[in-house]
Amino acid sequence: MSYHCTRCDGTGFLNIDQVPNSIRKIFDASGEHFVVTAWMESRDDHDVSVCDCCGNGEAWYGEPGEHAASDHGKDGPYAYNGGLPECW
Repeated sequence: MSYHCTRCDGTGFLNIDQVPNSIRKIFDASGEHFVVTAWMESRDDHDVSVCDCCGNGEAWYGEPGEHAASDHGKDGPYAYNGGLPECW
C-alpha cells in the first residue's frame, strides 16, 4: 500500500510550476517522469527538483509522488523522522 505525498501533490517534483506548460502537458498526459527530469538536466535556470519527501532530492524512494508503506520504520528512508514522511 502506498500513500500520496502532499509535499509535491503526488507529482514527485518540487517547484514543478517552473516547468514550461508544453513540458507539463506531455508529463501530465504520459505520466513519464523522465520528461521533466530530462528538461531539468538541460536547464540551469530553475529550482525544480525531485521531491525530498517521497525521495531524497535526486531520486525517489519508490514510486514518484507516493510513500511506500514498506519503507516506513526504523530502518527505512524516513527513519530520521520516526519512520514517517515529513508531509504527514
